[in-house]
Amino acid sequence: MDEITRIVVYAVCAGACIPLGGVLAKYERLRPSWLENEFRHSVIAFGGGILAAAVALVLIPEGTEYLGHSLSSTFFFLLGGIVFFALERFLGLQRREKPQFTAMLLDYIPESLALGGALAAGSRAAPLLALFIGLQNIPEGFNAYRELKAAKQPDASRILLLMLMLVPIGPVIAILGWLYLGDRLELLGASMLFASGGILYLIFQDIAPQSHMRRHWAPPLGAVLGFSVGMLGNNLAGMY
Repeated sequence: MDEITRIVVYAVCAGACIPLGGVLAKYERLRPSWLENEFRHSVIAFGGGILAAAVALVLIPEGTEYLGHSLSSTFFFLLGGIVFFALERFLGLQRREKPQFTAMLLDYIPESLALGGALAAGSRAAPLLALFIGLQNIPEGFNAYRELKAAKQPDASRILLLMLMLVPIGPVIAILGWLYLGDRLELLGASMLFASGGILYLIFQDIAPQSHMRRHWAPPLGAVLGFSVGMLGNNLAGMY
């Protein structure tokens, strides 16, 4: 298959996992109630684990390599965490804060951009990144559906329709990444690291239940800063 078709197939399959997670949530019922609650938290944690794997195994190693292991990689990583924090606070101030749905949308867009760029650059990790995006979209779609349903949003069919409407965003963003990032490796690396910082913020702020403190946002930002310090030490070690 040609490159564009390959990008579209990867991105559509990854994006289709969002409504798939919603469908699973629609028909999932467990009793007693404590078991259902524990299962939901387990799904959240699983999604967080997949996100962490995408960051640690693909986005940071590839992004750092494209930037030549320079100190700027730390800057873009930290910038991503700060920007995602600002976006989420803006949504919260507008009373539109729906953590699981927001996290799903915020990480889906930059990851799709990075996927398209990685495919254009011929990265061997691109299929792995597509797999990670799809795997994480299932639990994120699952929990976003439950969240919207609990918030007395429209009926189930409308929620699933909303999720289906998100699927085409992935291929469009991925094609943009393929067009503009494939021969701009430094920009591709910066995009990957920016996404990594934002995703790590979302993991600790919205996804990892034990680390979330209501109305306190310093812990997740501290996690991004701590990871940045580790990256800085690694980059400095690689320079000498």
